[in-house]
Amino acid sequence: MAVSQNIGVPWMMCQQWDAPPTVISTCNGFYCDQFTPNTPDKPKIWTENWPGWFKTFGGRDPHRPAEDVAYSVARFFGKGGSVHNYYMYHGGTNFGRTSGGPFITTSYDYEAPIDEYGLPRLPKWGHLKDLHKAIMLSENLLISGEHQNFTLGHSLEADVYTDSSGTCAAFLSNLDDKNDKAVMFRNTSYHLPAWSVSILPDCKTEVFNTAKVTSKSSKVEMLPEDLKSSSGLKWEVFSEKPGIWGAADFVKNELVDHINTTKDTTDYLWYTTSITVSENEAFLKKGSSPVLFIESKGHTLHVFINKEYLGTATGNGTHVPFKLKKPVALKAGENNIDLLSMTVGLANAGSFYEWVGAGLTSVSIKGFNKGTLNLTNSKWSYKLGVEGEHLELFKPGNSGAVKWTVTTKPPKKQPLTWYKVVIEPPSGSEPVGLDMISMGKGMAWLNGEEIGRYWPRIARKNSPNDECVKECDYRGKFMPDKCLTGCGEPSQRWYHVPRSWFKSSGNELVIFEEKGGNPMKIKLSKRKVSVV
Repeated sequence: MAVSQNIGVPWMMCQQWDAPPTVISTCNGFYCDQFTPNTPDKPKIWTENWPGWFKTFGGRDPHRPAEDVAYSVARFFGKGGSVHNYYMYHGGTNFGRTSGGPFITTSYDYEAPIDEYGLPRLPKWGHLKDLHKAIMLSENLLISGEHQNFTLGHSLEADVYTDSSGTCAAFLSNLDDKNDKAVMFRNTSYHLPAWSVSILPDCKTEVFNTAKVTSKSSKVEMLPEDLKSSSGLKWEVFSEKPGIWGAADFVKNELVDHINTTKDTTDYLWYTTSITVSENEAFLKKGSSPVLFIESKGHTLHVFINKEYLGTATGNGTHVPFKLKKPVALKAGENNIDLLSMTVGLANAGSFYEWVGAGLTSVSIKGFNKGTLNLTNSKWSYKLGVEGEHLELFKPGNSGAVKWTVTTKPPKKQPLTWYKVVIEPPSGSEPVGLDMISMGKGMAWLNGEEIGRYWPRIARKNSPNDECVKECDYRGKFMPDKCLTGCGEPSQRWYHVPRSWFKSSGNELVIFEEKGGNPMKIKLSKRKVSVV
């Protein structure tokens, strides 16, 4: 179907080893020097070189050293590469409810050469700039020269391009991931650090080595400023009641799939039911607590019992499903159970990803006189979204016909609460991030523009073998879990707010906090990069 459109340029398919004859097969990955197209008449194209990796809420911070990125590029062009593309070269932001996938942070900085805020990441940006300058010195030979490969010793090789006049260019590679080596090439000795490539555009002069970083480095600071208003900060506060407001959207005697129900129109889906507890239950007389058990396909859940917040359960970027086991205080008579299920970005790649569901699959309470009360097939009432979302309280000037409380000291640790405040733009011209370290989880808007999901969830180890490092070793093949930092720190503290979203005055910041935080400590921070 695609080819029949006769668009005038070739189609290409990345990671498609059986691409049709008229479609170019291409490579994605950390290394593509060994890639060959599926037919010999097609050019060797690297559609995605990953210079970093994405972060997940609750996950550690991955780093790919500049030396390794440069090594992969030099190897690719040394092995006859035609076209190379970085993914990402400029990091970005998942504004609003957009996302790179389940649990991927609002930041899609990707440790790219140009960061999420549009600033060069040094030394990575500078080192890769120097690399491409060096490669371009051999452009004509790489395009039209004859390629030969020579072994120069154990884990040592040369890729040489020569034209009819005898002019040549060479790429000398040390594939050893531990040991530096001296190599003789055309009667000259060269020092090759471990896991590196030297570029010799005239087969004599080393103009660049991937492991020798000469570019300047940078120091990044987030400089905080308190929220300010020309007339003093006045907060407007509206707290939703847990569960269904108005009428239920539908009622079923089963637990439904979250994504099939919301159709991605909202992150939120309420599952609500009630139970009647007999005054003869032993746990009431003993003062003990029954235990609530919940299983979910993902992603996150806030639990409210009798309209009080009980706690949160969540999956993570490597394992989306989760289970909750928590003692619960029940009273004689009717007890309300309100469960707010949430998605945090949807799957968008891989085979059959449309079948990956979310939401609750099992609910039960253990500790009754008759044993375990299974609520999975009880009568459940459902409501899509949260009330303030339906009322569009995030729109500038929209009161939503609800009663707001005006205060200079907004309440702390209060779930399901909307906060609204009018602020001035921060001083200066540097890029801006919203510091949400004092908050729990939710959504933020400025002048109706969607800043996105915030969740300063602490990065934790998934197993005792997981580690965070102080310094990355560029040597050896990179994988996303090779060099991780940030253990015990928020996986994302600052949230990019484009300067263009600010007016000269009277900017309306709206926060929806799901589980409770301290809005008084929210700050705007300016991103400052100093060259070292």
